[in-house]
Amino acid sequence: MPLDADAIRRGCRGEVTAATQLCGAELGRFKAVAAEDGPLTVACTQQAALFSQVASENNRANSIQFANIRETAGWSGDADRAGPKMAALLAAAAEVAAPTPTVQLESGGVILIYGRDEAAIEAGDLLKEHLDVTVLIAPPAAIAPPRNADYPIAKGRITSVKGHLGAFDVVVDDFAEAAPPSRRALTFGASRNNARSTCDIVLDLTGGPALVPADLRDGYLRADPGSPAAILQAVLKARDLVGTFEKPRYITFDTGLCAHSRSKRTGCTRCLDSCPAGAITPAGNYVAIDADICAGCGQCATACPTGAASYALPAEDALVRKLRAMLLAYRQAGGERAVVLVHDESHGGPLIDALSRFGDGLPANVLPFAVNEVTQIGLESITAAFAYGVSAVRFLLRAKPRHDVSGLTRTIALADPILAGLGFGPARLSVIATDDPDGLIEALRTAPADAPTPRPASFRAVGGKRDVLRFALAELHRAAPAPVDVIPLPEGAPFGAVEVDAAGCTLCLSCVSVCPTSALRDDPERPALRFVEDSCVQCGLCRTTCPENVITLVPQIDFRASRAPTRVLKEEEPFCCIRCGKPFGVKSSIERVVAKLEGQHWMYSGSAQRLDAIKMCADCRVGFVAEQGFESYGAPGPTVRTTDDYLRDRDGKRDPVGRSN
Repeated sequence: MPLDADAIRRGCRGEVTAATQLCGAELGRFKAVAAEDGPLTVACTQQAALFSQVASENNRANSIQFANIRETAGWSGDADRAGPKMAALLAAAAEVAAPTPTVQLESGGVILIYGRDEAAIEAGDLLKEHLDVTVLIAPPAAIAPPRNADYPIAKGRITSVKGHLGAFDVVVDDFAEAAPPSRRALTFGASRNNARSTCDIVLDLTGGPALVPADLRDGYLRADPGSPAAILQAVLKARDLVGTFEKPRYITFDTGLCAHSRSKRTGCTRCLDSCPAGAITPAGNYVAIDADICAGCGQCATACPTGAASYALPAEDALVRKLRAMLLAYRQAGGERAVVLVHDESHGGPLIDALSRFGDGLPANVLPFAVNEVTQIGLESITAAFAYGVSAVRFLLRAKPRHDVSGLTRTIALADPILAGLGFGPARLSVIATDDPDGLIEALRTAPADAPTPRPASFRAVGGKRDVLRFALAELHRAAPAPVDVIPLPEGAPFGAVEVDAAGCTLCLSCVSVCPTSALRDDPERPALRFVEDSCVQCGLCRTTCPENVITLVPQIDFRASRAPTRVLKEEEPFCCIRCGKPFGVKSSIERVVAKLEGQHWMYSGSAQRLDAIKMCADCRVGFVAEQGFESYGAPGPTVRTTDDYLRDRDGKRDPVGRSN
């Protein structure tokens, strides 16, 4: 493949060394460069193991980064124009993210094989020497008895499966154990419902619907009972699921930022609605994310409006920095009209590889951007990409995704009106769902590559997810072809305003007490309701809590919000205590209460002065009631009686007015 070393030098920082056989005849050149122990990126992934071994033998301390510029750039019909693209891929590889924390799963090898016929018995025979096997046959369980009782066999219908690898909890109805003396057909004892069992692995050979989200739960395996090859593949996977396993802790979660609920009122449910693995459950005011179950799709992080849930493989700011390095290097090397192709390694990697080996390869302006899951890409990455000058972003998915991808669909539906409102034009974002390399290249060729951002940004992302998003949106607005201040957004957007019907608002400030982001605030000096739009995430808690139902959510993005002062939604004159002069309430509310009580309530009848108690602060009201000597219930309270009083009553010694002598 041709190498445009000059273009790579323009796009990449540091010294660039070009070679033709770096892993063979020119290996000495690699040893010399690796011995310097500075930051090093090698444009070869095929021989990564060899380069790492040689560097280790030469006592290199720092790690080496590897980039594939062959299948992704050099093996292409546009290889002679792929220099800027190679620079972009090398620059992106040099951006190293922090290590991702992990969780451990322990499996002792106890497996439950759930089937409908003899295929389950055959799987048990294959695994009995490796795992602790139990076979459960779904009713009617009409199968021939096995010759040897090497493991327990029972019948039953699984009604519930919870847990994960090493900790499954299974509930079975119509459960009955097999009788040993079965002859022609396996017979069973008395059955019972709600039987419970625990195991480390579940192998489902029923051919029915998945008991848990398939392909998303570690330790749960499925295979078509009519396919011996599929069963064998599942058996081989199950055999290896013994011991201690590590998986990334995909999501970091901060309960202090969660806007799920307040005061038993439900607000934001975006993460609950988007999780396909069932790893998220309500937990009071917050949600709980089970890291052992989480499959890492990242849709909860992209949906979370506050940044309480954020992706960790890598973190959002690290992902945006990698995107920045790629696009800046591409532009500096002379590349034009960049199209970012977001893909995962398990599906997109082989597809791109096949296209490069047996087809024309990727076009020179299509920059592949590998991530753990395509659905982890959020609005902050999309807005940053267009601020950096990309022409279009394409998301490569499987023709039949492993899980629901509605989170990505919602992210695109949110980004589209923002891009269109700022003058970027239509069709800047799209999904390519295919398993065919020819289908991929056809979609890339027919997709329009619109003109890039006229004033590309170069900011470096730092901080949490919400901070990165605010910064990216501000830079996108600055770089936009036709910037406007306010863009209406679809319902459910994490940005917007709050409108209050001032005539119906009583300034009870219930909305302030439940607002999880302090977007709604009171005023310590006077009765007022204030609003900070930059902090609002449209969770709706204020609307559901308002006793007067006068609050309306307005989904929109106002690019002036970060610089705008606090807006007053409702303000009234305070009512001052008629005795001490201290303000203690809202004037209109006090006057309304007085008007309703005057002549209408027995507690305040009989004396015009009694209504003055309503017009006093708490301290003055206590003294006033004591001075006036009126009881709140309109009659003298009962006399307190002692034991001596009751004893005298018993002996009949009472005075004329009923008091004890």
